[in-house]
Amino acid sequence: MFATVLKVVVEPGETVGPDDTLVILESMKMEIPATAGIGGTVVKVAVREGETVQVGDLLAVLE
Repeated sequence: MFATVLKVVVEPGETVGPDDTLVILESMKMEIPATAGIGGTVVKVAVREGETVQVGDLLAVLE
């Protein structure tokens, strides 16, 4: 399944919790928040707004 990155919510250096949204994706006219899943610090955001991604693509790196 493919999705488009609508909005990047975090930036490098930001501290996030497991339920915090990293990016908002759009697929089949639905907005889908992609959450961190774990707590940590954002080291890198691997996608840009408007980019097309698919299942398994790296969205961000947490430390």
